[in-house]
Amino acid sequence: MQDWDPSLLFRIVDVAAVVANGLLGGAVARAFRFDVVGFILLAALSGMGGGLIRDTLLGIGFPVALTDSAYWAGVIIASALAYFLDLGSQWASRVLVIVDFLGMGCWVATGTIKALGAGLEWIPAIALGVTTAVGGGVLRDIMVNRIPSILGGNSLYATVALVGATETALLTEVFRRPNVAMAVSIVSCLAIGLISRRKNWKLPAPVNLKVPRPQLKFISRRTAVVFDENEGWTPGQPLTENLQILTPEEIRKYRKRDRFKNISKFRKR
Repeated sequence: MQDWDPSLLFRIVDVAAVVANGLLGGAVARAFRFDVVGFILLAALSGMGGGLIRDTLLGIGFPVALTDSAYWAGVIIASALAYFLDLGSQWASRVLVIVDFLGMGCWVATGTIKALGAGLEWIPAIALGVTTAVGGGVLRDIMVNRIPSILGGNSLYATVALVGATETALLTEVFRRPNVAMAVSIVSCLAIGLISRRKNWKLPAPVNLKVPRPQLKFISRRTAVVFDENEGWTPGQPLTENLQILTPEEIRKYRKRDRFKNISKFRKR
């Protein structure tokens, strides 16, 4: 009796993830009322886009999506199901979410292991693993002129892929157990993904830090008064905006008054 090959199970999960993400692409095509071509295109981008990006960047042969007919069969099945069936029911959404995170764990592990095998260091390999998992969704959203959902405002997704890719790199490089790494990645991505979806975990929003304006203390009282007068100045505002314009008559009066003061000082001497 031959030993059971775990890669068979991983391949089944991989193709199932292609079908699940293809269904998500088909659901978007249905929402925008696309035709058959739109369904197939969005299903292909959602299901195989991340792997195409990974294999193109690695440059070690033809992308797997172009050499394995099982991927295209999954895409055609997904686009056909999304075209004829309305997958908006609650049970269908739950099944798609489960298969999506199962496929994520498989994809991040496959991308990370393949990148490490090509000679990349840990960080680039982890980045390619995450790209394999989320690249298809990004391409799908760009095609329909939407902001990619992984950029924020939703429950954790790319972060879950990052955890799975990091685990895969650690188990593959340190313990030399790629099969165990793929299994751990699938289980952890499924668990963390479902919990984050249920609890609606999100990354923190940007923080608005306000830097207080420095208060300078001058020795001269006169200088301090001038500073208080100009305290409301902002860059781009003319410094001469609040200056008083003197007329020629006022200048003559000032000169006469100044001349009178000088004469008075001379007489006192």
